[in-house]
Amino acid sequence: MTSPTPQPHNRRRPSEDEEDPVDHMIVKTGCAQLHYAVQDCMAENQDWRKCQLQVQTFKNCMVAYQKTKREELTKHRQKLPQTQS
Repeated sequence: MTSPTPQPHNRRRPSEDEEDPVDHMIVKTGCAQLHYAVQDCMAENQDWRKCQLQVQTFKNCMVAYQKTKREELTKHRQKLPQTQS
């Protein structure tokens, strides 16, 4: 009796109908338009060094989003009842 051959990870690309999970995550941050501006600049210039304004603006948006999420998590944790040890 032979054991089944392990299947490799599913590495297929999403079809046109499926939403890209990375795009979905970026849209949730509110920074999607800035992300698209970076992509457009990169496509146009073929040199990331010429897109530093767009990259920095996108980065600032993502940092602000992360800070807000961290603050929300901290507030949520403070509202939870304290367990006694």
